[in-house]
Amino acid sequence: MASGLTNGFARVAQWTSRQAGRASTFIVASALVIGWAALGPLYGWSDTWQLIVNTVSSVVTFFMVFLIQNTQHRDTQAIQLKLDELLRVNEAARDALINLEDLNEEELVALKATFKHLRAARLRGDSI
Repeated sequence: MASGLTNGFARVAQWTSRQAGRASTFIVASALVIGWAALGPLYGWSDTWQLIVNTVSSVVTFFMVFLIQNTQHRDTQAIQLKLDELLRVNEAARDALINLEDLNEEELVALKATFKHLRAARLRGDSI
């Protein structure tokens, strides 16, 4: 049951992400905002008139946060797997780099300093 729910959510998130990124979606959203603004004088710039756009934008933003997070997480996982595969098949690559995303902040800072040192040595022409 949970797997079906997760898969269903992933499909909805991917579809919504594709639709939200289209130019036509932006045009429709822009037209709605322009239409809402044009109705302002008709409704006397009332609180209800303002509440409509505030409520709609808040609800859309609330749901989009979850959908964007889901698609971004899936994309990041896919990129990590692709990079892991490239490291795995490259004889010269360090196997320790395959799970960098699991390191804590201090370990990442130390590794970054190591690579900074290696880069500086290479720029100086030192053999590494």
